[in-house]
Parts: sequence; C-alpha cells; structure tokens
Amino acid sequence: MSVDTGVGDGSVDGDLLAELFYPAFELLFDPDGDFVGDVERTLAEARMPDQVEMYVSRALGAGVIVGGVLWLVGTLVGYGIFSLGLLDPTALSLGIPAPNPAAQELLRSLVVPTAIVLSGLVFGSLGFAAGFGGLVAVPYSRASAREREINLLLADSVSFMYALSVGGLNQLEILQAMATAEDTYGEVSREFQSIVNETEYFGTDYRNAIRQQSMETPSDELSQFLADMLSIVNSGGDMESFLKDKKEKHLRTSKQEREMTLETLELFGEMYMTLSLFPLLLIIILVIMGMMGEADDRLLYATVYALIPLTGAGFLVLVSTVKQDEPGDGYLRPDGGSERLRQTSKEGLFHFGLVEAFVGRFGVFDRIRNREGTYKTKQILASPHLFLRDNPLYTLALTVPTALVIVVVAAVGGSAPTTFDGWVARPVWATFVWVYVPTYLVLVPLAVFHEWSQRSKRAITGKLSESLRKLSSANDTGQTLLESVETVADTSSGTLAEEFEVIHAKVNYGMSLRDALVEFNNAYAVPRLARTVKLISEAQEASSQITDVLTTAAQASENQDDIERERRSRTRMQVAIIVMTYVTLLGVMAILQTQFIDVMGGLSSQAEGGSAGAGFGGGGGVDPDVLSLLFFHAVTLQAILSGFISGYIRNADIVSGVKFAVVLLTLALGVWIYVG
Repeated sequence: MSVDTGVGDGSVDGDLLAELFYPAFELLFDPDGDFVGDVERTLAEARMPDQVEMYVSRALGAGVIVGGVLWLVGTLVGYGIFSLGLLDPTALSLGIPAPNPAAQELLRSLVVPTAIVLSGLVFGSLGFAAGFGGLVAVPYSRASAREREINLLLADSVSFMYALSVGGLNQLEILQAMATAEDTYGEVSREFQSIVNETEYFGTDYRNAIRQQSMETPSDELSQFLADMLSIVNSGGDMESFLKDKKEKHLRTSKQEREMTLETLELFGEMYMTLSLFPLLLIIILVIMGMMGEADDRLLYATVYALIPLTGAGFLVLVSTVKQDEPGDGYLRPDGGSERLRQTSKEGLFHFGLVEAFVGRFGVFDRIRNREGTYKTKQILASPHLFLRDNPLYTLALTVPTALVIVVVAAVGGSAPTTFDGWVARPVWATFVWVYVPTYLVLVPLAVFHEWSQRSKRAITGKLSESLRKLSSANDTGQTLLESVETVADTSSGTLAEEFEVIHAKVNYGMSLRDALVEFNNAYAVPRLARTVKLISEAQEASSQITDVLTTAAQASENQDDIERERRSRTRMQVAIIVMTYVTLLGVMAILQTQFIDVMGGLSSQAEGGSAGAGFGGGGGVDPDVLSLLFFHAVTLQAILSGFISGYIRNADIVSGVKFAVVLLTLALGVWIYVG
C-alpha cells in the first residue's frame, strides 16, 4: 500500500520508514487512545489518505533520525568547546559539597563528560521534538488552512445553492452542482465532492453521506450547516426556504468575522509601533555606550543588519496568520463548455488559444500556430504597456537584468565604491548606487503596472452590485437574461457596461451565454467576480427568469462591498500608524545624526585632549562616519519593511506594498541627502 509521506506524495521510502518504526508505535501509543484518535480525525479533515498508525510510525522514524543527527552534532559541539579551550571546565560548578580533596577531584573530572553528554541529550531531544512534532503538525496545519478557506467561502456557497434551488434543481442536483464548482468554491466544493463520491462509487445513501461528512469536515460552521440540511432532507422540509435563511445568516456571520479580523489587525498595528521602535532604542543605547568606550560595535552591526530585518519579517509573518486572503485565482474552468472556450481559457504567453486543439492533425495547423506566435509577439511589441498591465510581474524580467547591468557597470567603472572604506567615505552615494538605483528600477515599474491592473479590475467590481440590481429589475419585467444584459449595457456607463455590450454581441454571433460570461470573467480573474458569474451562469441554464438569483447575487456583492469599505476604512488607520511610526524613527535618526553624535563626539574629544575626528570615548568608540552609514542603512531597511507591511495589511497582497516602499525609500533618501 502506498502511504503518504506527510508532504502530500506517497513514497516507498516513507512506507519503509513507517514499517520499521511500527513496533515502536505499538509500544508507545494506544491505538484507541485520545492522541491517535485526534490525529486520525485531523488526517481526515486535512484530506490526507494516510492510515494513522503508519503516519505516526513515520513521524517516530523522522523524530529518531533527526534526533540522532542532532545528538551527534550536540556531542561534537560539547567536545569541541572543551577541547579547543573555548570554555574552562573549572568555570562549571553546581556547588556540590565534597567531603575531601579526592572527592573534589573526582567531581572535577566528571564535569567535562557530563557536559558533553548533556549537550548531546539536549540537541537530540530538540531534534526528536522537531522531527516528530513537525510531521505530526502537518495535518493540523492543512486542516486549519482548509477550515479557514471553508469559513471564508461558506456564505457565497450557500448563496450559490440557494440560487440553484430557486432555479428548480432538486437536492441531489444541488449537491452535484456544488461538487463540480471547485474552481470557484474551492474547499467547500471538495467537501461536497466527498458526499457525491460516497453516493456514486460506494453505494452510500446520500443522507448517510451528508451525516458522515458533517463529522469529518474541519469547519464547525459547515458541519452545523450539513447537520441542519440533513434534518430538512429527513423531514421533507422546504429546502429553498432553508437555504434562504442560511444564506442570510452566513452573510451576517461573514461580515462579523471580517470585523473581528480588522480589530485584531488594529491590535497588531499598535504592536508594530512598539516593535519597530525597539531597534531604534537599542541603537541609541549602543551609541551612548560607544561614546563611553564600552560598546561592542558588532552589536550595532547586528542590530542594523539582523534585528531590523528579522523584526519586520516576523511581524509580516504574524500578520499573515490573521489576514484573510481572497481564496481562489478568479478563473472559471470551462467544464462542459465548447472546445473554443476550453482552449481560449488556457490562452497565455505560451498558449495560442483555439489553434492548439488542431496542432498535429495537418501541417497547415502547425503553420497557423507559428503565424499566431508571430502575431502575438507583434501585438506585445506594439502595445507592451497593455501586456504588462495584465501581467505586472513580467516587468521583473526586464528591470532586474537592467538593474544588475547598471550596478556592474558602475562598479567596474569606479563610480560605485567596492570597499568598506569607500562606503564609509561616501555613505549616501554608495548606498544610492548599490541599493536605491536598482530598487527604483525594479519597484517603480512594478508598482505602476500593478496599480494600473488593480484599477482596471476595480472598474468592474466597483459597479457590479448596481449592475446586478439593474439586471434583476429588468429580468423581473419579463425580459430574458440576455435582453436584461442589453438593457443594462444601454442604460449604464463605464467598463462593466462595455463588457455587457461585448457579451451581448458574442451571443448574437452564436456563442452561448454561459461561454460569454466565462470569457468575460477570465479576462479579469477576480475571485469575487468569478463567484458572481458562476452563480448566474449555472442558474440561467435552468431558466431565463432568474430574478431571485440575480437579487441574491446582488445581496452577496453588496455584502462584499460593505466589507471592503469597512476594511479600507480600518486598514487606512493601520497604514497611517505604520507610516507615522517610520517617520518618527526617521526623524529621530536624523536628529541623532546631525545633533547628538557630532556634538557629543566633539565634547568627548575635547575632554580627553584628542582631535575632533578621534571618535567617541577617546579611541574606544565607533567612527561617526561609520555611524552615519549604519543609520542610513537602518532607515533604508525600515522603509522597505514598513512599505511591504503596509501594503499587505491594506490589501492582503505583498505586491501592493511596493508603492509604499518606494515612497518611504524616497523620503529616507531625501532626508539623508540633507543630513548625511
């Protein structure tokens, strides 16, 4: 039997390791105990197909291997510390009383072996805990990620099921439609896939399949929903009314959960204000100690080049555990659509659309494909800005090599300092050439095209709720959905109205309405838009009179609009806190550079009869020029980190922090040109 290795892929090595340590599992664990039962349930929630006995056995094997390696490392480290004279054995003492000199000598002789053994045991224990605990934690992490995505998508999923119910689908058809909507509803759809698979391939009654899935899903909210659905199915109640009530409930719940997330982010913003100032306080303390001749300059380097980046990166990781990313990629998979739709949905830089379906049949299609490649290349070269707007990250393919070439040319030509003394002599110029020039070359185009891309998408989502309401009203008057689309296109303005005109024209020229909607969605690839289009495209296949469905889609979109407005308002304050904290740090560093260091350095030199350039503390301190370089690098690193953190808090997108980083970097450069 192939058993999962714990990282998603079964392997013979993983099976062998599990089989070798299975006797240890039987010795150490009770197969019916709470720990094993909890791991088994979590494996099911994480959708990992391992048997719990084999998985825990493999984790034991991983723990023993890692623990053994680290035990050997720890033993060698302990031996090396004493053998190289890094630590004197006489410095170690537990204060054990010795009755006579012989006993005292015996205790001293046992110090080194005992320390070496303890070092190996400590390292080995940490290794076993990391190997065993790390592997056991994998299903818990995956189950938690699935729970998070299910809870995010549940409100829209229930709205989708309600729309299908309004469209006339029965209970089984609703379950099957949810199971095939993985491209839009992700993990929620996979939960319904389990129900459908149980009924189709294992002959389980769908009531029992729903009951079983309600116990295996990692989401308590989905578990309660399935349990309530089962009671309606068993009692023969009105499924449409049930789904309508649940839709409204989960829309409210979704909004409340987003508000709780924003409150947590507010707390994190206050935490960041304290954390980001800690390196500044430490730098000030180290500078004062340096003027007294007591500081180790290595601590100053560690603070600037290690503590500041680690603090920012750690906070970014902390925010990512709370910030709710938008699940899904926004693309609809054209299952059951036309061949043209299936091929054009894959179209990209290296896929040429419909012609790919005919390549290899006749030579003419190969020639057409080559000509299509030439045509697409000419299109990109004729309008590169449009291509980069749709694919902002492709700017890196142009800007990164350019930045590297400029830096290398500057270094070879002697314009950029290549020694530490050269950096210290001209800190602003050296940092500008080596850091700011390549950073600007890479980040500015990325920021411009990313913001352009986001604005083009917001042009669609900004009027989505209003347009859905208009569609619902037009459909309620007796117009078909296609006629409603034409009416809204004629009576509205903006990008969305133009897209509606394109959809209407495509249908008039023979394309199905479903395919036209999918193509429209995939051109923008916004997850929120994908869920709306999925809702409408599925419902319109059952009936052209889908007023209730359009109203439901409008309600879901309006709920999303409310959440977005609240998010923008609350996160604006967090971004302001982060930016103002950085401005405060920059101001203090500038004052420290222009007033504190030079003045105190001069006083110190005069008090000891030294020259003004002798450094702090009469020769024991740090050179002011070196401090100027370190301070400039500190504010530069802090600007980059604060910018990316601001963008991630604002939009849950790390790339959106590029514009903040560019602005803060420019501010830092301008201040240091004046003070440095």
